[in-house]
Amino acid sequence: MVNSANKTGAAGISAEVRNLRKQFDGEPVLRGINLNVQPGEIFVIMGPSGSGKSVLLRHIIGLETPDSGEVFVGGKPVSDAVLSEFRLAMVFQSGALLNSFTVTENVGLYLTEHQTKSESEIKKIVAEKLELVGLTGHEDRLPSELSGGMKKRVAIARALVIEPQLMLYDEPTSELDPVMAATIGHEISRLRQRTGTTSIVVTHDRDLAFGIADRMALIHEGQIRCVGTPAEIRTQTDPIVNDFLNAEFSLKRKTKSL
Repeated sequence: MVNSANKTGAAGISAEVRNLRKQFDGEPVLRGINLNVQPGEIFVIMGPSGSGKSVLLRHIIGLETPDSGEVFVGGKPVSDAVLSEFRLAMVFQSGALLNSFTVTENVGLYLTEHQTKSESEIKKIVAEKLELVGLTGHEDRLPSELSGGMKKRVAIARALVIEPQLMLYDEPTSELDPVMAATIGHEISRLRQRTGTTSIVVTHDRDLAFGIADRMALIHEGQIRCVGTPAEIRTQTDPIVNDFLNAEFSLKRKTKSL
């Protein structure tokens, strides 16, 4: 059972996509997407590169406008007013850290810019978030002094500063070695348990997907091929789903036949 409330009373919110369509330069990217993400769950959207995963994520957080269809967060259609009503955060694939800012300055950037807290309050909040992601002691480092995995965790801490009700991750383990990728996956799961935040994770990393998901969907050429729990996805008979899940085996088999 998913716990959608933390000890401070914050709660994860739902996200729903209805018949979403989007094209760029006449090329369809999303072809009638339907998804329903429950409050407090970790929902993984996986699929090959170029399948529309990141474009879908950008629609959910309001960075893209659909050609047709609707997106809802917290049961309300996405708009500037609705997005300001709820707390949404996104961890971008690149991390998007400011290279001239220390870890502390990067994590506290939102609070500093909006001047909603005193300097001492910001310092306390930043320290709490860095502790959550295991980065206490690295406050004064610059991004250039951090490993790829540490940069990802700083980006997560920065997103957590607003106490998000919905957290979106775009390829959080890209360019990471398997050990660090597993660490990031553990952080995503642990943060959900501690904060109750709804998490939507876009990835082509199958190990990450099956390791953290409550439910998952596979998107292929802008269409959802299947939705279910990890166990349900593994029993799918759809050949496209099977080809994606067994890509390494299929490649070896094809190579041997040459």
